[in-house]
Amino acid sequence: MKAIILCAGYATRLYPLTENQPKPLLPVGDKPILEWILAKVEKIKGIEAVYLVTNEKFSSHFESWAKKARYPWPVEVVNDHTKSNETRLGAIGDLAYVIRQKNIPPDDLLVIAGDNFFDFDLVAFTDFGKIKRPHGVIAVYDVMDKELAKRYGLVRTSPEGRIEEFQEKPPEPKTTLASSGIYWLPKEIWGLLDTYISSGHNTDQPGHYMRWLAETSGLYALPLKGKWLDIGDLASYQKANEIVR
Repeated sequence: MKAIILCAGYATRLYPLTENQPKPLLPVGDKPILEWILAKVEKIKGIEAVYLVTNEKFSSHFESWAKKARYPWPVEVVNDHTKSNETRLGAIGDLAYVIRQKNIPPDDLLVIAGDNFFDFDLVAFTDFGKIKRPHGVIAVYDVMDKELAKRYGLVRTSPEGRIEEFQEKPPEPKTTLASSGIYWLPKEIWGLLDTYISSGHNTDQPGHYMRWLAETSGLYALPLKGKWLDIGDLASYQKANEIVR
């Protein structure tokens, strides 16, 4: 299994904090957001390598960090060579870019957005993914409030967890299950990524690809317990630090 951490955004909503500092390296408590994520990844058996995809603006920041990082597997920084928010490849574009640039052979992939702050058990998540293969799985979090749910991409599922509908920041939510930016994509659906991109679909937000996967090959959701924040603005960043304190 390989892990890919998506860190190629420009985090303009967090300016001035992120004008010269990538969001995943912002400190929460005593360590960067990225290290909170990798601490969870570290508990998963079978991870062979971690790829961290970023951009031209912030690649040197991550390379400096990686030189000091100590994990059971290599953390390789991949520069997608974009230079602005307007020219970014998008999450799915970056996912495909890493696979191509590093010639990664078909394998199970754990994909995580680099601005996630959570205390989920990723071992249980990947174990659930193995049970549901050849289908992919996304981690979801019940925000338990329909007003709050309007801010997120939501999923409605069958009793056994199969995704039946996606809603992107809906004005009238049918569910409070929010996609948390954590995905398990088994090697059996490896070729579908190229099919999706070559067909001209949206490569920016991962939710578009997940919706397509749900319709094309079937996709499951696993609600995870604990704390979760999508660190997208100053309020959520401050809340993450409050939680740690």
